[in-house]
Amino acid sequence: MQSQLFKKHIAIPQDHGSWVFILSPLIIGICAGKTFNYASFNLTVAAMSAFMLRQPVTTLVKIHAGRRPKSDLPAARFWIAAYASAAALAIIALILEGFGYILYLVLPGALVFGWHLWLVSKRDERKQAGVEIIATGILSLSAAAAYWIGIGRYDPIGWLLWILVWMQSAASIIYAYLRLAQRTLTAPPARREQWQMGFHAALYAAFNLASTLTLSLLTFLPAWLFLPYLLQWAETVWGVFHPAVGWKPTRIGVRQLIVSILWTVLFIATWRTI
Repeated sequence: MQSQLFKKHIAIPQDHGSWVFILSPLIIGICAGKTFNYASFNLTVAAMSAFMLRQPVTTLVKIHAGRRPKSDLPAARFWIAAYASAAALAIIALILEGFGYILYLVLPGALVFGWHLWLVSKRDERKQAGVEIIATGILSLSAAAAYWIGIGRYDPIGWLLWILVWMQSAASIIYAYLRLAQRTLTAPPARREQWQMGFHAALYAAFNLASTLTLSLLTFLPAWLFLPYLLQWAETVWGVFHPAVGWKPTRIGVRQLIVSILWTVLFIATWRTI
C-alpha cells in the first residue's frame, strides 16, 4: 500500500525550475518585512502546500483524461488530501491571527490554476509561455503577502514588491524558452539570426533594467535596486550571442537556477537599503 501512495512523480512537482518561482518571492517578502514570525511560518506552509498541490491535482486530471493509468489514483487522492489539509490549517491560523485579507490573493490563483487544468485536460498545457508568465505572477503575490505579515499590516509597497519580482520571473521564462530553442540547433547561427531568435528575451530584460534604473535615479526605488536586473540583462545578452547548441536541458536549468539565486540575493541586499 505504501508503494502505491509514495510515488515521487505524483507527490513532488517534476518541473524543477518552477521551485525558484515560489521560493524567491517568499524569501524576498520575508526579508523585506524584516520579520519571520508564526504568521510568516503559516504563510510559508500555505504557499508551499498550494504549490505542491498542483502536482497531484494535475495527475488526477490526467487520469480522468486517459493520460495516466488508474493505478496512480490512490496516490493522487492521498497527496491532494495531505497538501489541502496542510494549506487549510495554515490558512485558518492566518485568519485567527488577523491576516484574513491575504486570502483575497487566492482568487486569481484559483482562476489561473483552473485554466491550467483545463489545458491539461485538452493535452495542450505544454509550451504555453503566456500561461506560465501569468502563473508566476500569481506565485509572486507571496512576496506581497510575506511583506505585509512581516510589518504586521497592509502597505501599498507590497504591490511594488510583487511587480518587481514578477518582472524578473517573466523575463526568466522568456529567456528559458530561448535557450531551449537554441539547443535544438545543429550549429550556431549568424549574428543576425541569433539576435532575431533572442529579441523578445533581450527586450524583456532590457525593459526591466531600464525601468528599475530610471525609478532608482528618480528615488522611487532604492538606489542600487537596478543591480539584480543588470545581472539578468547581462546573462540574457550573453545567452543571445552564445547559443546553447547541443546543451542538455539540465545544464540550461542549472545555469538559470544559479542566476536566479544570485538575482534574489542581490535584490534582498539592495532592497534593504530602502
